Amino acid sequence: MKEWNARWLGLLLCLAVAVPCWLLGKAVPVVGGAVFAILAGMAIALFYREKGRTQAGIAYTSKYILQLAVVLLGFGMNLGEVARVGLTSLPIIVSTITTSLVVAFLLHKLMRVPVNISTLVGVGSSICGGSAIAATAPVIGADDEEIAQAISVIFLFNVAAALFFPTFGGLLGLSDGGFGLFAGTAVNDTSSVTAAAAAWDGMHPGANTLDTATIVKLTRTLAIIPITLVLALARVARARRSGEAREGSFQLKKIFPFFILFFVLASVVTTICLSAGVSSGVFAPLKELSKFFIIMAMAAIGLNTNLVKLIRTGGKPILMGACCWAAITAVSLGMQRVLGIW
Repeated sequence: MKEWNARWLGLLLCLAVAVPCWLLGKAVPVVGGAVFAILAGMAIALFYREKGRTQAGIAYTSKYILQLAVVLLGFGMNLGEVARVGLTSLPIIVSTITTSLVVAFLLHKLMRVPVNISTLVGVGSSICGGSAIAATAPVIGADDEEIAQAISVIFLFNVAAALFFPTFGGLLGLSDGGFGLFAGTAVNDTSSVTAAAAAWDGMHPGANTLDTATIVKLTRTLAIIPITLVLALARVARARRSGEAREGSFQLKKIFPFFILFFVLASVVTTICLSAGVSSGVFAPLKELSKFFIIMAMAAIGLNTNLVKLIRTGGKPILMGACCWAAITAVSLGMQRVLGIW
């Protein structure tokens, strides 16, 4: 009871920040509520002087509410639909994910960007932006400032892609299906994929690329599962090499992403129910709740972030994000050429 009494003030603060940011995200989807929340949290942190009373709740929100959001994300996954449409795009998805991770790793070595930020930018660029960062951060032990740094980088290129890609795709002469594949594989975050595809449909009446782009993006989202498991095993291996595991200070159960297993279970439940004839509208509130919890967690991360330090150290991560974004764009288009889609 005492523990919850120490948390509820922080939870309420995060909730108070999240609600208006959620509404702003609805009004300006190209930015999204998560970005509004992290910016609002950082702005409040500059002036907030009662952090000691709310810190327990802020920390709880940034970790456990974030994991709960990822679990609920599974209720938006129809594995049957992903298998039907998404498998066509699988070679492109695998190529773009691999490219982003390799580019992030090489730049981590060349520019000496901290390993956690490099991992989060690489994973966020290649899989699904903020959701992938949310899933990966607890596995690698990233702190709130590292998460904020990665989210900021991903946001910058999300907005650029949503605004620029529809016109760019038209100049390249992409077909409706080709742009759906391009948006689904080369744009980071789901909200920005939706914005880019909707803009394309507005420019090309009857195109209906939104469905294709969304399903391709959901297929990418499934890469969260192997990526987080590999990162967890890599962290275990590092601990063993350093002797931390032998000393008993490191336990696998503390970093193993059990919440990812619940994400998979939620996806399976959704798929079975939809196959049995249950309306997809049944799961809509859970999907919306997942988005809201991500916004709430981003508010907590913003409240724990030193904005001045973030700006001072942001140059290299932004360059890394730009390189990942450019490489993914080139590979996505190049693979369409190779496969004869474009």
